[in-house]
Amino acid sequence: MFCKLHLSFRTVLQRALTGAMALCLVFLTACSDPTQKWSLYDVSGHLPDLKFSLLGEGNKVITQADLKDKTVLMFFGYASCPDVCPTTMAQLTEVLEKLGDQAKDVRIIFVSVDPHRDTPDMLQAYVNAFNKNAIGLTGSEKQVADLARRYRVAYQIEKPKPGDDAKIYDVTHSRGVFIFDKNGRARLLAPDTEKVDVVTQDLRQLLGLTTFVKD
Repeated sequence: MFCKLHLSFRTVLQRALTGAMALCLVFLTACSDPTQKWSLYDVSGHLPDLKFSLLGEGNKVITQADLKDKTVLMFFGYASCPDVCPTTMAQLTEVLEKLGDQAKDVRIIFVSVDPHRDTPDMLQAYVNAFNKNAIGLTGSEKQVADLARRYRVAYQIEKPKPGDDAKIYDVTHSRGVFIFDKNGRARLLAPDTEKVDVVTQDLRQLLGLTTFVKD
């Protein structure tokens, strides 16, 4: 469930997140809109709208306004993650390939929780290796922490081991892809273990909706 975890931290964090996820799923199952049949977790009305201000390539400030009318697939990780993050990027890229022409209305957003090592230009080069329309973002420690807290994402930067270079350390983070509709509403949560075809199916349905409930 995590990248590069130490056992003691993993045990505590897994228990906390497992309990929270269990309660969340019960709540979502009870309150989901019965008019829509989703295979992914329906988070409509239970997570906040897409809102952020982070740095993209060239240190350009990117906000949710830059993604107007786009369906957004957002997940958190870090560029040197050895397994989960590259796998998620590859899977989301495959989803977009399966969407065909509809993919032009979708953007992948990769938010780094490791701002000390991941520069905006480095992140953009990283996501470009998977999908040229994906966007890599990071920011100050506070900006990243605030956004992670907004979407209930847990992460921790471990201290370097004695004798190691200051830039050699592990990062732990929870997983999952947050899906926002073209109006910036949080609609679905995709586990990283979900099949590509299932994510593609729900995205097709979401992209096919022409009207969304507004305040």
